[in-house]
Amino acid sequence: MTLAAAHVDTGDTAWLLAATALVLLMTPGLALFYAGMVRAKSVLNMLMMSFVSIALVTVVWLAAGYSLAFGDDVGGGLIGGLGHAGMAGIGPHSVHGTVPTLLFATFQLTFAIITAALISGAVADRTRFTGWLVFVPVWALLVYVPVAHWVWGPGGWIRERLGALDFAGGLPVEIASGASGLALCLVLGPRLGFKKDAMRPHNLPMVMLGAGLLWFGWFGFNAGSALGANGLAAAAFLNTMAAGCTGLLGWLFVEQRRDGHPTTLGAASGAVAGLVAITPSCGEVSLLGALVVGLAAGGVCSYAVSWKFRLNYDDSLDVVGVHLVGGIIGTLLIGLFATAGMTGGVDGLLYGGGLAQLGRQLVAVVVVGGYAFGATYGIGKALDKAMGLRAAEDHEHTGLDLTVHAETAYDHGVLGHGAPVSHSHSALPTARKTRSQA
Repeated sequence: MTLAAAHVDTGDTAWLLAATALVLLMTPGLALFYAGMVRAKSVLNMLMMSFVSIALVTVVWLAAGYSLAFGDDVGGGLIGGLGHAGMAGIGPHSVHGTVPTLLFATFQLTFAIITAALISGAVADRTRFTGWLVFVPVWALLVYVPVAHWVWGPGGWIRERLGALDFAGGLPVEIASGASGLALCLVLGPRLGFKKDAMRPHNLPMVMLGAGLLWFGWFGFNAGSALGANGLAAAAFLNTMAAGCTGLLGWLFVEQRRDGHPTTLGAASGAVAGLVAITPSCGEVSLLGALVVGLAAGGVCSYAVSWKFRLNYDDSLDVVGVHLVGGIIGTLLIGLFATAGMTGGVDGLLYGGGLAQLGRQLVAVVVVGGYAFGATYGIGKALDKAMGLRAAEDHEHTGLDLTVHAETAYDHGVLGHGAPVSHSHSALPTARKTRSQA
């Protein structure tokens, strides 16, 4: 079949090429975001955990992941087949909708990459790098790929049978990474000095730069999910912008009232929380809904990041507090704010649609969150028993940059030993300072 015969749209193809590059840029952006939040002794290790995920997930995706996620269903809505393993049968003239299938596969690959990389934030400072090299491909195949098929794949049960809505990845990206991060940090246990030592971000300008790159790439993530240069992409683009802004403002409002100081870390985190929440709903809600989704996420997530101190789980960089909680908020609020003009027929509760859609969204959240947590906990325990996932205590104390990579990010004395060099709006779980971003 020729491209012309398949009615490939050059405008759609050009936009998706750009969107794919934008989403790939999000992983280096995430690397900077995370690296700025850790102590100086673990900067390079944090960068490496994200960058190596690009290579690992790509190999797995091309070998079998794409086929299992987006191949024809062979498991009652649970998994696709291996007909396209190794990208078999997909050439330059294969078409998905109005774009080349190879481009669609690459676009979806970039989603899988950043989802795996997100988990690293929950276990920063204490994960064996060799263990991470094994964990990522195993997790991608056993957790991300099945959930992606459920939500987006042909015949996937969440999409086709349950009828839950998820435009750009609240379930397979945000909730799956957040629940998986929680499971893995429970397997590894807390960092040395958790709740005792001040674990402040060492470079807040780096955090802000990373957040800016994430925000920039998120337009490709969300608007690109329309798979076309059209009005739906434009609406998703504007909704993404709006929710990022209200997420930022909501977080800062809480900080000002609670702590008396709006912080740069809070601004970056609030923007990310708003963007996380709008991911599933950007193509399902109106502009008003997007504003509310972002505001709700910014406010709630600013409190959720402190839960780890009360519940005693060491989610180093708040993957649970931002991505899991933000993903749940955005996915559930579809049930309230969905409009038929965006969804093509489904209205949420506040637009006269009743409780049915909210119920569907809730079922999807519970199942995906539960599956991701349980499967990741099992993978983590198995790998920990087989090869050890926790870094040696002396390595963790010295810093993984030097002990694992034989490098340091900075060559000015005390910085190489991880001394805190910048302020943060959190250090210890006190009444006014409740967040530690590692």
